[in-house]
Amino acid sequence: MEEVRQKSWFGRNWLWVLPVGGCLTVIVLFVLGIGAVFYGVTNVVKNSTPYEYSFDLAQNDIRVQNALGAPIITNGMFQGEISLKNNRGEADIKIPIKGENGQATIIVLATKENDEWIYEKLYVLIKASQEEINLIGKNLEGI
Repeated sequence: MEEVRQKSWFGRNWLWVLPVGGCLTVIVLFVLGIGAVFYGVTNVVKNSTPYEYSFDLAQNDIRVQNALGAPIITNGMFQGEISLKNNRGEADIKIPIKGENGQATIIVLATKENDEWIYEKLYVLIKASQEEINLIGKNLEGI
């Protein structure tokens, strides 16, 4: 009696395993690449001077604390962009924040010249009342 050896699972299914596995590999690598770029950009913006400065001002402002409650934390993803080139740059970002009593958005519009940030707009917009709390004085520049 002759013994018939059956092919392995891969030997029987290689015609569909290779294309599907190859496509899935490309898709996974693409998603990981996009995720890495997104994480990198998010990290750069969150570590930028305009983001850190404006969030610190909002956290420590008594008017914002009274409106939102303490502690004040970020509430999701920022919107906007920061561009830097040599000693110049621009920032136009919106940072969602929240406290125990409500939500708000920090609005930042700034330019950088000679390594110095000049804030044109820096205020907190309270979501419930649409109140604007200015975080800088009119004469305060160059932070």
